[in-house]
Amino acid sequence: MQSIVNGKKSGLATVAGLISGCLVHTTLVAFGVSAIIKENDSLFFVIKVFGALYLLYLAYKVFKSSSELELNSNQIPKKSVFQLFKQGFIMNVLNPKVSIFFLAFFPGFLFSETLATVAQFYVLGFLFMFVSAVIFSAIAILAGSISEYIRQHKRIGFYLKWLQIIVFVGIALLIFTSEK
Repeated sequence: MQSIVNGKKSGLATVAGLISGCLVHTTLVAFGVSAIIKENDSLFFVIKVFGALYLLYLAYKVFKSSSELELNSNQIPKKSVFQLFKQGFIMNVLNPKVSIFFLAFFPGFLFSETLATVAQFYVLGFLFMFVSAVIFSAIAILAGSISEYIRQHKRIGFYLKWLQIIVFVGIALLIFTSEK
């Protein structure tokens, strides 16, 4: 959405924040903090609630915004690259599913008897970040490229707005109703 409304640079800033958040999860897994989160029901619940509430907050902000996409207008509130980076970072870090995914998935891919486990987790984390960056960046770039289509079809803003709301609320509900 950021790429469509504000251009590829905005979409890529959000992607950079999302990918940077993976570094936090990799570090947590590498040093065992994720295991503590997984074993501590209260801590997991707090992180889960904050993550879900943040997504609901984002959905509310989209809901309150106009569904009209004026791509050439200066009336569109633009966020700075840093604000978009921060938004992506917070969305990722407050999603306990990512940390639990890393905890559940990464140990099965440890690949060396001689290399330290922490180093192996970082190798896996950086590989995951690289692949995710390629995929998310491609999506951001392609989304930025369809802005001409959006200019010609004004009603699409309504559908994109509600799609974004549904995605935020859906992910929030999945996080909120998830078990460890």
